[in-house]
Amino acid sequence: MTSRAGTHFGRTELPEELKSALRRARRLEWISLVYLVTGVVLVALVMGSSQAMKAAWIEDMLSLIPPIAFLVGARMAGRSPDRDYPFGRHRSVAVGHLVAAVALLSMGLFLVYDSGTGLVTGDHPPIGTMRIFGEAVWAGWPMIAVMVYTGIGPVILGRMKLPLAEQLHDKVLHADADMNKADWMTGAGAILGVLGIGIGLWWADAAAALFISVSILRDGWGNVQHAVTGLMDKTAQTVDDTDEHPLVAQVDAYLAARPWVAAHEARVRDMGHVFHVEVRFVPTDGQVEMARVHQAVEDLRAMDWKLDDITVAPVRTLEEGETETAG
Repeated sequence: MTSRAGTHFGRTELPEELKSALRRARRLEWISLVYLVTGVVLVALVMGSSQAMKAAWIEDMLSLIPPIAFLVGARMAGRSPDRDYPFGRHRSVAVGHLVAAVALLSMGLFLVYDSGTGLVTGDHPPIGTMRIFGEAVWAGWPMIAVMVYTGIGPVILGRMKLPLAEQLHDKVLHADADMNKADWMTGAGAILGVLGIGIGLWWADAAAALFISVSILRDGWGNVQHAVTGLMDKTAQTVDDTDEHPLVAQVDAYLAARPWVAAHEARVRDMGHVFHVEVRFVPTDGQVEMARVHQAVEDLRAMDWKLDDITVAPVRTLEEGETETAG
């Protein structure tokens, strides 16, 4: 039976706490989009010719990509498998991760070049005055006020998203949360650049822009690495891609404890939110009891909601290239 998108990840029925976590994550991403759009508009209104403000403005626009990628990916992953996509659409999360990462990396490279050129050529960006409610004020003050606004919200939202990313095992949401947590550095860098111009340090603006650009570049490169290795079916990793996921060892430990398994080989790959598990085992007596195989599949599936598509196959040997099943 086809389920409504959002209550499942493919065939996997989400536990109630995960359904609640998914709803909260979606709500936070919509709030993030609205907040970021207001920030983009405000920065565009006040940035003038400041390179640091331009870099911050571009980063704010790039920050729109991960929330959109998460919302689209989560919706796609919620669709049940069909003839066209027999394994489900879990990879939509990985695709979204890669798209966001490439956008970050590309823009980071451009901004490093742009801000570095400004620093080398000695570009002196002017910050004049602007009229607010009929009063002439130094344009740097509205810039600083906007940077404070754009820096505080994402930090709070990022800290709220991190535990949800862990619960849902969503790497796009985790990358978005990490970027949000680091947004205060962008705001602080732009503020220092503007203040530097105000006190006559012409190079402060370009230096701040370069700092922001390097931060974007670092985020992009790290996320591209993680997204590519995920698409290459690297053994399932934790949501922050720092370690092998504990479930891999748990699967091995379970199989090693079965007296009817003489030897085994398990492969666990991350499909987006859920893991696909392939097990080959050599029976101890050369005979296969289907009840045991069925029970093993059920036991593995019961370990964690993320263990979604599980195949347990008997073989005569585990030698490389062996494909003949045990009889």
